[in-house]
Amino acid sequence: MAETLFSSFHFSDTQDDCDPLIGSGKEAVVTKSQQDPLFDMEDCEFMDLFSSIYGSCQDGSCQENTMEEEFELFRNQQPDNCKQNDHMIMPFEVQSQVFELGKSLKDKVLSFSSASVELQPHYERGLKKTSEETFNNLRSENNVVGQKLTMEEILRVAGERFIQFSINNEDGISMFIHPYDSSLSGLSIEEARDVELVYLLLVAAENVGYQHFDFASKMITRCLPMAFDSGTPIQCIAYYFAIAIRERMHRETRRIMTEKTKQLVNPVKSLALEMNVTFLASHKELPFTQVVQFAGIQSIIENVKTDSKIHLIDLQIRSGIQWTALMQGLSKRHEHLIKHLKITAVGTTDQHYIEETGQRLLSFARSLNFPFSFKAVCLTDMRNFKEDLLNVEADETVVVYSFLMLRSMVSRPDCIENVMGAIRRLRPVLMVVIEVEANHNSPSFMDRFIEALLFYSAYFDCLEDCSERSSQYRMNLEGIYFNQGILNTVATEGQERTTRNVKIDVWRAFFERFRMIEIELSESSWYQANLVLNHFVYGSSCTLEHNGKGMVVGWKGTPIHSLTSWKFA
Repeated sequence: MAETLFSSFHFSDTQDDCDPLIGSGKEAVVTKSQQDPLFDMEDCEFMDLFSSIYGSCQDGSCQENTMEEEFELFRNQQPDNCKQNDHMIMPFEVQSQVFELGKSLKDKVLSFSSASVELQPHYERGLKKTSEETFNNLRSENNVVGQKLTMEEILRVAGERFIQFSINNEDGISMFIHPYDSSLSGLSIEEARDVELVYLLLVAAENVGYQHFDFASKMITRCLPMAFDSGTPIQCIAYYFAIAIRERMHRETRRIMTEKTKQLVNPVKSLALEMNVTFLASHKELPFTQVVQFAGIQSIIENVKTDSKIHLIDLQIRSGIQWTALMQGLSKRHEHLIKHLKITAVGTTDQHYIEETGQRLLSFARSLNFPFSFKAVCLTDMRNFKEDLLNVEADETVVVYSFLMLRSMVSRPDCIENVMGAIRRLRPVLMVVIEVEANHNSPSFMDRFIEALLFYSAYFDCLEDCSERSSQYRMNLEGIYFNQGILNTVATEGQERTTRNVKIDVWRAFFERFRMIEIELSESSWYQANLVLNHFVYGSSCTLEHNGKGMVVGWKGTPIHSLTSWKFA
């Protein structure tokens, strides 16, 4: 049984323009003599506490609250005691996928390196069956008359069509799929359209890789009339990837990008702030972030269990609402009572916004009569990050928390080296790292394109299951945040490609250079992750996997986020 049960929130990070170097801001402190009268919050199991934050989503709908309302819910909620579970929920067993584009296409086609001049040998080795055989097998395995093909199955069929036509066709126009092609007679019109959309994207991307821009442009011209940013998941994916491919061609042919594209590739602060409200709402409906944050906070509690003065350094904080869960967990100690929790928020976003986050956390701490202080350190650039900005005291136990932050420094080795060196000199007892589990940093454009297609297809599929299409938050998430991510991966190169996701093994190799040692996530952390999933209607579609000593959370087998915990030798 987990020692502490709680819930957490956090926002995904975007690459923001930076404010002038401000350095360390004023530190706000709550002491016992300054606190409001004791707020009597009774002990509670996770489910009641979780519902008090997010509201019940069991019927597939969630009440949307503002950031301030979420904190008020915390302050005013006085849940009843609830019964303890008598057993440990074991990690969710990953269900094997019927077909996966990554196996049929990525492993067979994507040896598209700088040394490669021909893709055909890879296609010939990889092609084992026609697309007609593929979807007939899919129908047989589904064994349900009229059941639509899933996102994974659409990608599989389109991938094999791509391989088949790449081998058998030399001319351009014959490579199109007609919706009524006899070889796709087993598919509905909608499914045939979806297969064609993905197929056209693959052909366009391949030709962009060869710099055959005229032909690639024809593919995009055919794709866009069938793609919509408010349509089905496949239509949305096709729309945003087609726009990104077109933008890449414009850049390589030195055309001027539109103002809208400039804002998405280089977002302004106001855009980042607007997205935080969207993240807050969407994370009540999507399980990924809650799973890794909840398990990560459990790891923090376990590694500071005998410490009374804790200094938590949050790299690029957003709402900070997940730290209310940490406060509640620490406040329930019967031994080694907390004397002081200090959170230092380090970031390159608007200082006023960070300080507002601090004020909300201070207000919540008062409601618990919990000794807490908050400090904002706002920098123009993380290159300026230094340990002496944090004012760490000798008797404080330091913990570092990095949520989707390090990926923004992959393209700037001097910056990430500086940040990690400063963190090492702080001698933290623990560093929790949450990152995107995908390889969007390949020098091969085609490799990177396929990885991004797989990743975002899974995310759009999750949104379709868990969120209403009419939701403004979903439209913002797709139209701004995901659109920006796709543009960053597909359309940009060099210093403009500011965010570069890499997989967990790459981070492990990097951390070894700083003599970091990975800590195994406890059974309690896995228990907490499963408990979060059990709260969601579509939690069974979310997969948890052991990866070394860490955790990878995915959607129907496609990895989305990784969680690892580290200490320094």
